[in-house]
Amino acid sequence: MSSFTPHSADAIAIATIRALAADVVAKANSGHPGAPMGMAAIAHVLFTRFFNANPKNSKWFNRDRFVLSNGHACALQYILLHLLGYRLSLDDLKQFRQIDSLTPGHPEAGHTDGIEVTTGPLGQGFANGVGLAIAQAHLGAVYNKDGFDLINNYTYVFTGDGCLMEGVASEAASIAGHLQLGNLIALYDDNHISIDGDTAVAFTEDVEKRFQAYGWQTLHVDNGDSDLEGIYNAIAEARKEKSKPTLIRIRTTIGYGSKQQGTHGVHGSPLKADDIQALKSKFGLPEQAFYIPKETYDAYHEVAARGAKLEAEWNNLLGSYAQKYPNEHAELTRRIAGKLPDGWESLLPVYKPSDAAQASRKLSEIVLSAIVPKLPELIGGSADLTGSNLTRTKTMIDFQPESTGLGSYKGTYIRYGVREHGMGAIANGLHAYGGIIPFVATFLNFVSYAAGAVRLSALSKHQVIWVATHDSIGLGEDGPTHQPIETAAHFRAIPNLDFWRPADGNETSAAYYSALTRKHTPSILSLSRQNLPNLEGSTLERALKGGYVLHDVQGEDLTIVSTGSEVSIVLEAAQKLNGEGIKTRVVSLPCTSVFDQQPAEYKLSVLRSGAPILAVEALSTLGWQKYSHEAYGLTGWGASGPYKKVYEKFGLTGPNIAEVGKKVVDFYKKKGGEVVSPLLKAIDTIGGNHL
Repeated sequence: MSSFTPHSADAIAIATIRALAADVVAKANSGHPGAPMGMAAIAHVLFTRFFNANPKNSKWFNRDRFVLSNGHACALQYILLHLLGYRLSLDDLKQFRQIDSLTPGHPEAGHTDGIEVTTGPLGQGFANGVGLAIAQAHLGAVYNKDGFDLINNYTYVFTGDGCLMEGVASEAASIAGHLQLGNLIALYDDNHISIDGDTAVAFTEDVEKRFQAYGWQTLHVDNGDSDLEGIYNAIAEARKEKSKPTLIRIRTTIGYGSKQQGTHGVHGSPLKADDIQALKSKFGLPEQAFYIPKETYDAYHEVAARGAKLEAEWNNLLGSYAQKYPNEHAELTRRIAGKLPDGWESLLPVYKPSDAAQASRKLSEIVLSAIVPKLPELIGGSADLTGSNLTRTKTMIDFQPESTGLGSYKGTYIRYGVREHGMGAIANGLHAYGGIIPFVATFLNFVSYAAGAVRLSALSKHQVIWVATHDSIGLGEDGPTHQPIETAAHFRAIPNLDFWRPADGNETSAAYYSALTRKHTPSILSLSRQNLPNLEGSTLERALKGGYVLHDVQGEDLTIVSTGSEVSIVLEAAQKLNGEGIKTRVVSLPCTSVFDQQPAEYKLSVLRSGAPILAVEALSTLGWQKYSHEAYGLTGWGASGPYKKVYEKFGLTGPNIAEVGKKVVDFYKKKGGEVVSPLLKAIDTIGGNHL
């Protein structure tokens, strides 16, 4: 890497960015001008001297990845995208934070061209960056050959004090250091300001020493406002380190150039008009709003031209690679395109009622053992519960630096340690990179630790699969601290998230088929510790509708709907009720969100009018009013003890559910009148769209 060479447009370009940040936020009368103004010089040096990307093709696979973890500073990212020539116009900048604009209040992947990951909740982007770096290290190890350094990009993360206070960033930083990710460079905007004021009130640790303890290289720049050479040299030094990620602490002045620079007053409020005028005068810019000099555009168009040239060279290299390594080329390009191998679904196990009862976590392991050898894009891992989650198949090796003797970067199994939140956010980064479908695992109760990352999976349309075992009071002796109660209701309420709770082997195979084919939706597979029988009437095809009639009768007095480990219990209850002359249907509803997307006619045939519907689940009953007239489940915490005794304590047995069913039938007969399907509503229609 050559030494820093000043460019005639450096000063005017940085001034332009600062003034635009002030204008963008002021026009919206909302936003955060301080960090964009303070980080303008850092951004300019990174993007004009180092960053490799082609704005005319924002999905070029070997582009460098950029993450704005301090997502409130998104005015900076939007300005850079516009200057570089991404599909973001000056008019788009003027629509910052307005309805349906391409410049929302925080960066959103899939919405704005050039945004890699959705950020805003602090620390998430930092952890996404670790996932992006793991993805590059893995794919490079698998596909690069002598003379074909196909996948060698860097991941750059802008991060701030708030991100580094968040636990999710600490979890991710710890594992990044262990994994020796030399392709990851975090630039820390050390401006000493948060919303509450000076960080002296809450954040006084030595960040560099903390990261050194994690195994990172740390560098610092004392003047991030104007020392372009210092910033350049630090990034160049970071790129030389191949066995450690690097944190560059850069001391900046928040709101640099404003009358309020260096104070929290410029953090999250627009600058006043006279302040903006004074700022522009100080930097030699006209008072005109949204003014961009030709020199600034020219400097960034040079960067875009460099990126286009790099992509053209890479495409030629890929073509040569295809000639020499046709099988690897075919597999890599298939993965980049997001296509699954032909015929993979034939590997999914199919079960008969006579097959032995097994825990659905074990059924999950059987699926993974069948499909992992055929699907190299599956990158798995567990939060220190591999032996309980049953997620590491015999063919997998660990993703580890070879120097550890524990595996290699070619490995497809990540030991996340006890870092559920970091794991979830890293998985989002793995998927965002492309060519990878991540699956991660813990107990269902502890997916709650990662709720922030799960929510962003759904918002960002990341195809992340959670293998969530020990999913109810059925885990038994570990007791209420480990037994999920409210968890399913929480995750079922998140838009664009499939929560699967399979009742047997065929439903487990269906859950995996859905999770692997719904490319823009994350999935949680809620799996049992206890054995479940394979059910008469269950098939993969029926389960893929999200809900289906497992046991049917005509002229029913009652329908019982259930999920997972309770389905076999309600079948026992139905058998008892039918034997007593109370006609009872049974519906299995393994995934409500998939069921919701079925045609109205089908849904009404499953949860039909004419008789009351009783829902039974060993979890909170919250949310079941959408699908049933009555619900029986847990209204408080679970209990510690052998699981069958715990089920008995809470009345979740066949005989007791039969008694509950009788009460429901009697109540509705006495009540009189037509019993209408709970799906028929005036507003929240069964068509699924009331807006």
